[in-house]
Amino acid sequence: MHPLRAYLLRFVPTLTAAEWDLLALALRPRRLAKGEHFVQAGETCSEVALLLHGACRLYYPRPDGEERTTYFFFENHLLADYAGCLTGQPSRLSIQALADTELVVFDYAVLRRLYDEVPAYERFGRRLAEYHLLGTDDRLTELLLLSPEERYRALLASGKTKILERVPQHLVANYMGITPVSLSRIRARVRRSG
Repeated sequence: MHPLRAYLLRFVPTLTAAEWDLLALALRPRRLAKGEHFVQAGETCSEVALLLHGACRLYYPRPDGEERTTYFFFENHLLADYAGCLTGQPSRLSIQALADTELVVFDYAVLRRLYDEVPAYERFGRRLAEYHLLGTDDRLTELLLLSPEERYRALLASGKTKILERVPQHLVANYMGITPVSLSRIRARVRRSG
């Protein structure tokens, strides 16, 4: 089974083979080399991708040159500049490959058309939006309410261990909103406390 079809079935188990074929026709492969961008801030990108192999990070570049990493994508994650897809405006975010990465890509316009024509895709869109809203709310709550050490402990307990295993420590620190030195200290305290 195609990985994107399996992804869709997680949200819409009733998706038929004929309905899947409507999207399958629009799919195309894409490779990103380590360091290459899927989308960069200031550009418009109206594509959606499923990450097949590799890893990417979502970050916001600031005017002072700093970057704020807010999310990591691994295998079987859907990625896009959703706000840009919805509005057609230039992106405020960047998505960059952390390793050589393979994607399957399609135009958001295809999905938008399917929303209007096929109830299963409209259901998928709603459930996907709900999923992302909950994830964004969890992330925001974590950043606003937890101390850096509590955020690190929550990351350890969350099952998101791919972040700790596959992402460079300076980017993990950036994701947590702290310096790499602070992350090292927190890791040492957590190890000592068992």
